[in-house]
Amino acid sequence: MEFVTALRGTFDDQKPSLFELLSEQQLNSLLPPTLRYLLTVATHRYPRYLLRALNSFDELYALTMLVIERHYLRTRGGSFTEHFYGLKREKALQAEIPRAATRAPELVRDTLKLSGKDVWKNLAVMVAVPYLKRKLDESHEIEAPRALLGANYTRMPANPTLKQRFMHYYKWFIRNVYPSVHAAYYFSIIAFNLAYLFDNTKYHNPFMWLIGTRIRRMNAADFQAIEALGKPKPGNPPSTTTSLLNPRTLGPKILGSLSVMLPMSIFALKFLEWWYASDFAKQLSRKAAENLELPPPIVSGLSALGVKVSQKKSQKDKKEEKGQNKVPVAENAPIATLSLLPIFTVPSPEDSELCPICEDEITTATACQTGVVYCYACIHKWLEGTHPKQEEFMADQAGKWESGQGRCAVTGRRVLGGTEGLRRIMV
Repeated sequence: MEFVTALRGTFDDQKPSLFELLSEQQLNSLLPPTLRYLLTVATHRYPRYLLRALNSFDELYALTMLVIERHYLRTRGGSFTEHFYGLKREKALQAEIPRAATRAPELVRDTLKLSGKDVWKNLAVMVAVPYLKRKLDESHEIEAPRALLGANYTRMPANPTLKQRFMHYYKWFIRNVYPSVHAAYYFSIIAFNLAYLFDNTKYHNPFMWLIGTRIRRMNAADFQAIEALGKPKPGNPPSTTTSLLNPRTLGPKILGSLSVMLPMSIFALKFLEWWYASDFAKQLSRKAAENLELPPPIVSGLSALGVKVSQKKSQKDKKEEKGQNKVPVAENAPIATLSLLPIFTVPSPEDSELCPICEDEITTATACQTGVVYCYACIHKWLEGTHPKQEEFMADQAGKWESGQGRCAVTGRRVLGGTEGLRRIMV
């Protein structure tokens, strides 16, 4: 489909296909929701510092993109995402000049390069129009359902102020006029796309036609000009540590590095998507689980027949005394990965009907992710680090041992999700 235009006229190798332009637009439209999602996740952890930024995301994003796009338009000749696809913006001509473009590409580039006025026109199309559209779409999503509630929610209040009068007419415009404007906007885009596909126009977008700017593929002269930006100008002193930290030089370098960060972030995203969807990751996790040596369940003959094992009080007291005299040895305890400290654990009981923590008969059986069964109250307190055994042990061993908080009490393995990772056993 890229060569459809060649069947209706002279083939232009610098004219990008419609599908290149649509891919660039799709990538550009994915940036705001992606950044908003990352900011939302960070706000859940630090709401005190980031909540205001999240509430003003549209304004902050517009200001940030204004700075970034202005830098790329002045230095690369195209937007941030257009540079990723090897595209640029230039002034539109009434007729093509293929000979001049071939013989003197540098002269043609300098002639068709965007001026300062053209840069601001393109910034209005690239930043201001999408921001205005997002705000109008949000207002329509809010005001359209209110129109179904009746005239009490749409009528103008009595003795309105100037602000109330303005908001009333604005909401009326959003409810009654904006849907038609929105539909006309997309119909015009479809018409320009079809005309561009069949080589009937030089513009793929009505706003590009209004400002007289078209999108072209970058050529050798453009890449040479970009390489010249990183070289020191003749006559300037060599760069030092102080000059590198100068905002005038540091800012353009940071903005220029964004063109490298974008493909790296896309690669990282695709790698994570492959990692979690492939069998290779599952095999690694399975091998890691195989190395985990869990104690086998011990089932006594009487308990298998449904007869509870009766123990004498004196024997129970002896076991409790033995349990109190048991002091964990650091050499036999599991070691934490980050702190390299031994983890406080309890031994597995001889009778599987006893809780490893309280060493009594299990009440409200709850299974940990490691497969060990505890009393619900015991393992819940253990994961929160508030069990009396932990507090008594850590009173003298603080800084020398880890209390086992958030870990299985027998194996010392970390429980994902904390107390939410526990599962009640229904018998």
